[in-house]
Amino acid sequence: MNRSVAPSPVGFIGVGSMGSGMACNLMKEGFPLLAYDTNGEALDRIVRCGARTAESLTRVGGICERIILMLPDTRVVETVLLGDEGLKPQLKAGHIIIDCGTTHPDFTREASRILGDLGVHFLDAPCSGMSSRAADGTLTLMVGGDKGAFHAVEPFLNAMGSSIYYMGASGNGQLAKIVNNTLFNISCAAMAELLPLAVRVGLDAEKICEAVMNGSGQSYGFDTFAPLVLERNFGPGYPMASARKDMDAITGILEEEGMKLPVVAAAADTFQAALNQGMGNLNKGAMTRVWEAVLGVKVQKAPHG
Repeated sequence: MNRSVAPSPVGFIGVGSMGSGMACNLMKEGFPLLAYDTNGEALDRIVRCGARTAESLTRVGGICERIILMLPDTRVVETVLLGDEGLKPQLKAGHIIIDCGTTHPDFTREASRILGDLGVHFLDAPCSGMSSRAADGTLTLMVGGDKGAFHAVEPFLNAMGSSIYYMGASGNGQLAKIVNNTLFNISCAAMAELLPLAVRVGLDAEKICEAVMNGSGQSYGFDTFAPLVLERNFGPGYPMASARKDMDAITGILEEEGMKLPVVAAAADTFQAALNQGMGNLNKGAMTRVWEAVLGVKVQKAPHG
């Protein structure tokens, strides 16, 4: 580890289900951590991992020269960075902010410009992978922003992920994440259609899932959610109401470009149908229930015994 990269504690804002694993992995690599979260229970957990806590964003900005954000959406990132009680008044030339959440690329570029006027670098470094990969330190991170700042914080990124990609200018990390997440959502929406169809035409649900997971139709989305669908377990994973920002982002980009992509649109329709049916607190495997209702079937393990 190159401790010269961290002359002060690393600030970490947002230590929930993803952030807690990422923060703990930083500490395992020897980086001292100053954490902030509005959730007291989340702070208690990270303290047990060895972190110190800050009572305010102002405290984090005043102490830490490197600050990592793992926050739920653009609105929260904007408040933390630029709000009345946010980080901006405490930031000075040479500070580097690393946004590891999914934030709209337009805001990312604007924040990079605003903070850049202060001599502060704002890197977008959204991560791909669920909480288990955050805990294992095997996330994929896609990074946009100043290349020198990227190299300065590479030790932090390597502590949190196993695959790090520098994508270029500010906002490019977020754009790469949107493409990645859209492909993931498309695979989940396709599974949601085809598993009920398979059952409708007489295929055994368990056997077709096993065949696909070992065949050319395999995907990360299928591998993740098909076993949960068979168990009728729609709880684990990121809730669809929170994940909808990915589909909103790609839809907005297509509108800006004056383009229509039919596969993306179809996946967005299934995603929205699930939300309209009150499944926002469930994971993406629950999209299967939309097409189960249409086809009059249920995808589940056969009763045994």
